[in-house]
Amino acid sequence: MTDNSFSLSELNRRVKDAIRDHLPETYWLRAETSDVRRNQNGHCYLEFVEKDADKQHIVAKARGMIWSNVFQMLSAYFEAETGQSFTSGLNVLVRVSVDFHELYGFSLTVVDIDPSFTLGEIARNRQQVLRQLEEEGVLTLNRELELPELTLRIAVISSPTAAGYGDFCDQLVRNSGGFAFQTRLFPAIMQGERSESSIIGALEKVYGYSHLFDAVAIIRGGGATSDLNCFDSYALAVNVAQFPLPVVSGIGHERDVTVLDHVAHTRAKTPTAVAEFFIGHITQTATGLADLEERLVGQTRSVLQEEVSQLRLLTREAVHLSALLLQRETALVQKISERMRHQLNQRMQEQRHQIETKEQYIRMVSPANVLKRGYTLTTRQGHIITSLQALSPDDVIETHFRDGVATSIIRDLGNDPEPVTT
Repeated sequence: MTDNSFSLSELNRRVKDAIRDHLPETYWLRAETSDVRRNQNGHCYLEFVEKDADKQHIVAKARGMIWSNVFQMLSAYFEAETGQSFTSGLNVLVRVSVDFHELYGFSLTVVDIDPSFTLGEIARNRQQVLRQLEEEGVLTLNRELELPELTLRIAVISSPTAAGYGDFCDQLVRNSGGFAFQTRLFPAIMQGERSESSIIGALEKVYGYSHLFDAVAIIRGGGATSDLNCFDSYALAVNVAQFPLPVVSGIGHERDVTVLDHVAHTRAKTPTAVAEFFIGHITQTATGLADLEERLVGQTRSVLQEEVSQLRLLTREAVHLSALLLQRETALVQKISERMRHQLNQRMQEQRHQIETKEQYIRMVSPANVLKRGYTLTTRQGHIITSLQALSPDDVIETHFRDGVATSIIRDLGNDPEPVTT
């Protein structure tokens, strides 16, 4: 063994003395918190890490601690100023003293914190994400969607055990308008490191049933404000911004507006406020429909009254025109009747004249008149004989004279027959 060798404890004491001698003050440190935990005595143990700006690889790491009395004061101050609880994943500016313990090694003891630095980091991160979404042209896509007039079928992304989810459902069921909302829960982890991927997974499930819903509600009630970190993520924001259904956010944080709130169709502060938004929207639709119905009924009555008046006017005009047409047709019928009567009388007179002429002719050519002029008429068995060829010998004929009838028997049919008169 050489004279200049040291035991481990001796070396550690030298390191401790060197740090105490050369780093006697406290220093402001920029770092990201990791693995933050509090033990039963109230002391806070954590790690400070530094990541590469491009690849986000850890390039430096140091163990840190905050004594219970300091942590109680600093955590309350930090949360009051930032709205965030002191937890892992925060970019912080803390004042630390550098310590080295022979047994526990190198560590940083926090004695103060600057909340404005963390606020600035949060704001810068949000602005960076919002700027990226805007450059990609997706920032306002969801806000540009039209919320259906009858928004009654709602897909809900929330923790099934969250009080806010129960409040949301109760508010919808007890709405004063009696509207029948239909909701379906798509469970998701709403806080912690897995919340971002869990909510995105729930959105993907809703997408598969998007034809069954009118809108999506992402709600979260209670919990630490630091758990809102996932709602500032680019991955979740880009999914919500491009979602085909209107997304309404109600993540229970009144102080800050997260990136999710910026890209959502509508932002409400709490799950109950989200329910009130849907109730208010459908109430407005119902009011509009009632007004439309009232206007429609009024206009229908007005049209009916106008049509009735027009019908009455047309009826009076029709009656008047009918009377005029009837008078005209009656006059025409009378005129035609008189003309027909005149033509009939004229025709009857002509027929009467013809009958009288024929009657006079018949009288003139009648056998009686012929006999009166000295002619005779020969008959056989009641039939007039007009030709000698019609007679045979021994035929009995009757010769009619003006003043009587002579009966004869044909004896001879020579050229000069000599009838025998009896």
